[in-house]
Amino acid sequence: MNSKQMKLGSATIGASALLAMGAFAVTSTSMSAAQPEPAPPGPITTSEITTGETITETVAPEAPETTAAVPPITTEPTTVATVTP
Repeated sequence: MNSKQMKLGSATIGASALLAMGAFAVTSTSMSAAQPEPAPPGPITTSEITTGETITETVAPEAPETTAAVPPITTEPTTVATVTP
């Protein structure tokens, strides 16, 4: 094959791809345009405005009620032998 035939073949393939993309674009936009618009939302019912129903007022304690955390140790302490040089 010479270069002239290669160029013609490449141009043919490119033009075919371009036409296929155009056809796809036309069909996809016409399908989405055929869908009906969604209905607008109906009236919204609201309840009466209330304030302060869930508020509970408390007084902060003067000093925090915390105790020291002491882990429950159940074994006897052991010593580690040290090596002196």
